[in-house]
Amino acid sequence: MRTFDGGKLVIASHNAGKVREIDALLRPFGADVISAGDLDLPEPDEDADTFEGNAELKALAAAKASNLPALADDSGLEVASLNGAPGIYSARWAGPEKDFGHAMQLVWESVKDFEDRNANFTCALSLAWPDGHVQTYLGKVFGIVSFPPRGDMGFGYDPIFVPEGYQTTFAEMDPSAKHAISHRAEAFKLLVNACFR
Repeated sequence: MRTFDGGKLVIASHNAGKVREIDALLRPFGADVISAGDLDLPEPDEDADTFEGNAELKALAAAKASNLPALADDSGLEVASLNGAPGIYSARWAGPEKDFGHAMQLVWESVKDFEDRNANFTCALSLAWPDGHVQTYLGKVFGIVSFPPRGDMGFGYDPIFVPEGYQTTFAEMDPSAKHAISHRAEAFKLLVNACFR
């Protein structure tokens, strides 16, 4: 087990919403966050068949390209009645334009005739170093798919996901409330306990 000792940390993402969320979670731990987009790093092909595999692939690519520790997230929505789809292909359902309005419509069209609307968000977080060392942590949050989309404070599929025990979608929640219960927050708890002092 290796720990992060502070200083620059690359977030291996070009997704501004995701970078903002990770930055907010890491700020208390002295990480000087910079995104892969800011460094103009190329985005590797995400061709692994699990969230963990894709997170590790992205973290290692960013760490080696920047010569800095890098943190990558691979996350997505898994719908029970769709056998876990869109899953690792969650971003691809949004197409090259990253149109999540279209992606949410696709999810709804696929699930609306099923009684079971159970779903979960899964997040794999991988922290990698330029020497190739990598550690990965997995978090999940369970809930249901709800339509039409509601709220404008989240990103991705947040407007159609209502977590267990709540009446509001992730996109209707204040970001601090979402950060307290999200799949990313669960993975971060594990990451921080293991890697940050």
